[in-house]
Amino acid sequence: MSSAILEQKKQLVEEITEKFKSSVSTIIVDYRGLNVAEVTELRKQLREAGVEFKVFKNSLTRRAAEAAGLEGLNDVLVGPNAIAFSTEDVVAPAKILNNFAKDHEALEIKAGVIEGNITTVEEVKALAELPSREGLLSMLLSVLQAPIRNFALAAKAVADQKEEQGA
Repeated sequence: MSSAILEQKKQLVEEITEKFKSSVSTIIVDYRGLNVAEVTELRKQLREAGVEFKVFKNSLTRRAAEAAGLEGLNDVLVGPNAIAFSTEDVVAPAKILNNFAKDHEALEIKAGVIEGNITTVEEVKALAELPSREGLLSMLLSVLQAPIRNFALAAKAVADQKEEQGA
């Protein structure tokens, strides 16, 4: 093997290692049974959510996983794999891939890395069921607003009572 090819592989391993390290969420899938149109549609959905979807040789991915301290992924890095990397949204890749897998049985979620921890398929699916960031924020907002609303009602009741007593 020429040194140019070796150098190229080394750079690719470094690139994949960096993706593993900089992603908050990484999902590994087997996409074997998907046709070209389905893969294109999946890529589009992921891209729109800011998720990178890549196919690398398993041998290179295994080296990168080890370099990133994720040796535990080696068991799933067999057969044709694609990897979704998200640097910002933890939930998005799990949600998109899980929903897509519900409609396309050929897509199989194999494992994930969430905030640097290797996760099982079950954990990826549980993550996928979580509300989006917007959903979480609106839930938080309603929780925060509830006590204020109750406080306002109570304060008004006290004020009304005082008015009645003073009258």
